Amino acid sequence: MNTTISFWLAAARLRTLPLSVAGIITGNAIASKGETFSSLIFALSLMTAICFQIISNFANDYGDGIKGTDNSERLGPERTFQMGLLSSSALKKGIFISALISILLSLILIYVALGLEKLMISALFLLLAIYAIWAAIKYTVGKDAYGYSGFGDVFVFLFFGWVSVIGSSYLQSKTIDISALFLGTAIGLMSTGVLNLNNMRDIENDKKSQKNTLVVYLGKIKAKRYHFFLILLSGFFLLLGMGSTWILKNPFSILILLPLLFHLYRVNKIKEPKAYDPLLKQLAISTFIISMLLFVFFSIYQ
Repeated sequence: MNTTISFWLAAARLRTLPLSVAGIITGNAIASKGETFSSLIFALSLMTAICFQIISNFANDYGDGIKGTDNSERLGPERTFQMGLLSSSALKKGIFISALISILLSLILIYVALGLEKLMISALFLLLAIYAIWAAIKYTVGKDAYGYSGFGDVFVFLFFGWVSVIGSSYLQSKTIDISALFLGTAIGLMSTGVLNLNNMRDIENDKKSQKNTLVVYLGKIKAKRYHFFLILLSGFFLLLGMGSTWILKNPFSILILLPLLFHLYRVNKIKEPKAYDPLLKQLAISTFIISMLLFVFFSIYQ
């Protein structure tokens, strides 16, 4: 029994969860300056985002495993289907159950946040939840999986950035703050950077497996330039979201950019794809830490 649980925990890839909630934390950070901040809405938002990420992790394990993309030549961590720990049917059941839990959590979250007064907006959020589940599955599953045709970056930016930050901020405050757009862009770009590192690491195996990520289309040199573009632009929008008044009052807050600059310094020195793996994890954790710092700053200084 304990062994089976460990297999499912491995498939859930707990190390990916901090990045999945960075946007939620950031959105709630923006809303924390309001008088009606709800810890229950915050908690439900976190649980829903985590459930979406677990669907994606199960689906990636299944989709890449079935297609043979997860093989002995892949440089990333081995997955449960690849190692024979979980069957394809077990993973499909896991995806289905996780999707049901996600829908249930989404319905509870929408009801708690919006009640029955804003039915059109509630319907929009429910559609976003359904679309998030679709996107989590279709990244690698099926013949038309968008992760195999270079569109993964777009979906990561949208869901980890704008949908996560702007959506969670709105559920708390019932308004759209311009800083939510700026910070949603920043978190979305950082999250896309994590995916880009993953794809730079796996470029050779992805080529052989016909997984045509954006990195495969760009090639190694342009993919690294693209990565610098993502991270530098994320820093720009991070400062915009924080606001000039805030930065002038708290000049040390600009130090929030240091993890991103140090990250780019290390990326620039990379020569072999395998060396991107530890930087992938560090950028994910840096994004999470930045979201936590934003929560502290907004809570205390706004």
